[in-house]
Amino acid sequence: MAKRLELIPLEGFPLVEPGDDLALQIADSLSQNGLTLCPGDVLVIAQKVVSKAEDRYVNLADVVPGENALKLAATADKDPRQVQLVLDESVEVVRVRPGVIVVEHRQGYVLANAGIDKSNIERDPENPRVLLLPLDADASANTLRSALAELCGTAPQVIINDSLGRAWRNGTVGVAIGCAGIDPLHTQIGDSDLFGNVLEVTEPAVADELAAAASLVMGQASEACPVVLARGASLREAAGGSQRLIRDKALDMFR
Repeated sequence: MAKRLELIPLEGFPLVEPGDDLALQIADSLSQNGLTLCPGDVLVIAQKVVSKAEDRYVNLADVVPGENALKLAATADKDPRQVQLVLDESVEVVRVRPGVIVVEHRQGYVLANAGIDKSNIERDPENPRVLLLPLDADASANTLRSALAELCGTAPQVIINDSLGRAWRNGTVGVAIGCAGIDPLHTQIGDSDLFGNVLEVTEPAVADELAAAASLVMGQASEACPVVLARGASLREAAGGSQRLIRDKALDMFR
């Protein structure tokens, strides 16, 4: 585990547009900030710039809401077109109240409004648009890791983070919705504590903890800092992705 953690924002990061080579932008930004990737470095990348590069924009004028979306929009007091997108991106509606629809996203996360957002994107009031989550955030993280390995000579561990609410807690916190080259759970089951007691359930979600730490540096408004280099985390390398963080529905006491 980390003894000392350093979080370094990539300052002056450019605005990302659809089709941009995000890995090249990150490599250039590392150079401009006088940084070189080292083994064990983790890059935490905001979901929003990944979605922008992948052109996950949808113009609401192009969306035709169905009957279910119209009914749900009336209950949630939301634009029926956006509700249709929420349904399209989800496999289950979990809870509804005015202003929010909590769903199980098709990638497994349980979150509000399927992660569909309209903050920090350019919008034409006459033709509003929204931004969806990446099609497959783990695949996006793996693609970025491979490209950065070629560009920088070192393959960083990659976390794609987003801000989600939590059951029984106010506010949002950064979590990992995609990762590559990292074991997102640090299983300590079977280890002993200070007094020799065997740990039975201890599994820190280290990818989420690092995602949240980086969110403090990124900010949520006009800070324009979507990429953070985390150094010293000492996280175990592993194949796979963020799905290990998703609790099985049968064990989810909040549904």
